[in-house]
Amino acid sequence: MGRLSVALDVLPLSGELTGVGRFCAGLGSALAVRSDLELHTYAIARHTRSASVSAAKALGSSTHTWPVPTSVVNKLWARFDVPPIEWLVGHVDVVHGTNYVVPPSSGAGRVVAVHDLTAMRYPELCARASLAYPKLVARAIDKGAFVHVPTHFVRDEVLELLGASPERVRVIHYGLEVPGDPSTPLPSPEGTSRAGAPYVLALGAVEPRKDLPSLVSAFAELARSHDDLELVVAGPKGWGESAFWAAVESCGIAQRVRRVGYLADDERQALLAGAVVLAYPSLYEGFGFPPLEAMAAGVPVVTTAAGGIPEIVGDAALVVPPGDAGALAGALGQVVGDAQTRSRLVELGRARAASFTWESCAAEMVELYELAAADRQAR
Repeated sequence: MGRLSVALDVLPLSGELTGVGRFCAGLGSALAVRSDLELHTYAIARHTRSASVSAAKALGSSTHTWPVPTSVVNKLWARFDVPPIEWLVGHVDVVHGTNYVVPPSSGAGRVVAVHDLTAMRYPELCARASLAYPKLVARAIDKGAFVHVPTHFVRDEVLELLGASPERVRVIHYGLEVPGDPSTPLPSPEGTSRAGAPYVLALGAVEPRKDLPSLVSAFAELARSHDDLELVVAGPKGWGESAFWAAVESCGIAQRVRRVGYLADDERQALLAGAVVLAYPSLYEGFGFPPLEAMAAGVPVVTTAAGGIPEIVGDAALVVPPGDAGALAGALGQVVGDAQTRSRLVELGRARAASFTWESCAAEMVELYELAAADRQAR
């Protein structure tokens, strides 16, 4: 097959980047430099300018935009096969929906990303808009779309809950940005901790499935034997803020818990570099970027055996049961109090993180694109 033309949904690049946005940025950048690919980008939303600007900056190209509310288009595509992607970008060989939704097409192969199935397993932990995703994915599968997932755990979820054919679901691990030069440290963002105070770090949007109240409880227990230790929670605001702050107010050491918002990449790296340990106490996760980021930065990780996390961290992190604040406190205490444990996890973590690259992700994705395009041509 010759040079493939691919339409990539870059709407996740708009606004503050969460995990899906990081995936979209990393994959898009790696695809944009490949000589065997002609990359087109698109964004469908009422306000598409920010997505267009972000995509152009990240991928070096203009973006096809359609200023229609995303919810309206999703409702339409949940029932009908119009409008097709060709109305927006012209002829392409493949269209890739990077966030659960792939447009119908008149002749292109279709690939849809499923990052996890929280909306089906734990609908009470989801924002309302996310609850529409399973129906959209199921319809895409029924219409012949291929599915890519970040872990074998999510693949099993898709097979079980959505009835996809095994041969049409492909596991492709996401990549990781290489951290900057550690010999030139950056100042941590203001307000993250007292000068020189050691801290446990949590990264990510504050939403219920991240289970930050359990982390606050675990930290309160750990703090009894570590007078100078603090907890820093960094990431975009989410619909778990009220539960998080309720846990902080009742923990008895609220003055040692610090909350900072969304961070630019350099601030994020600086905050990571200064942490004693990264805590990632999720209840359910399809992949999980923060543990990998921490390992790449030489920071030990304590996380949970939730969803696809064990598949990502391997033996390079301490793993505890989800929702068990006592076990979480014990594992954090082991890392904070034992230099040998920290050293072992740092060494294993760096080696583990190095195996996740966007170049590898893009190469596997192109193989999937070729399969989807050939499948469509054969019909």
